[in-house]
Amino acid sequence: MIVFDLQCDVGHRFEGWFGSSSDYEGQSARGLVTCPECGSEKVSKAVMAPAVGAKGNTRSETAPVAQQANDPASGSAVAAQEPFTPPADAKPVSNTPMPAEVQKALKALATAQQKALEKSTWVGKDFAAQSRAMHYGESDEKPIHGQASLEEAQSLAEEGVQVAALPFPVAPPDKLN
Repeated sequence: MIVFDLQCDVGHRFEGWFGSSSDYEGQSARGLVTCPECGSEKVSKAVMAPAVGAKGNTRSETAPVAQQANDPASGSAVAAQEPFTPPADAKPVSNTPMPAEVQKALKALATAQQKALEKSTWVGKDFAAQSRAMHYGESDEKPIHGQASLEEAQSLAEEGVQVAALPFPVAPPDKLN
C-alpha cells in the first residue's frame, strides 16, 4: 500500500491509499479519485513531508540521537529518523493549501537529498555494520545509505561514526514501483 497526500482544485487536502502509483494514476484517469469534501474530480498529488513517529508518537528525552552534518561525497547517511512530537501548543493541521514558500523549501530539500544520494550505494539493513567498518578502517570509505534502528543510530553516534538522518524516506531499490 502507498499513501498519497492529495489536493483538489479548491484546495482541500486529504489522504488516498492505493496499491501502487500506477493504481492511483489509473483510478485518477477514470475519474474515481474525488475530493471527499466537495466532490471535485480535479485532484492531484500534494507535496508530502515524511511523518515518521515512534509507537504512540512519543519521544524519549533520555537518549536523543546525535545528528552530525556530513559530506555526501565521502561520508555516510542513514535513513533512520527521530520521532517527531509536536509542541503542546501546536495548532491542528488544516485542509488549507500548503504555502508556496513551504512547497518550494520541501522541493529544494528533496532535490538536494536526491543529488546527495546519486553516487551513494544502498546497503539496506547492513548500514550500521558497513558504517562501522569504514569508520574503523576495515573497509574503504564510500558514500552509503540504508536503514538503521534508533538504537543502532544512537550507538553509531556514541562511537563517533558520522551519520546523518535523511529528511525524506528512501525506498529500497527493489521496492520501487
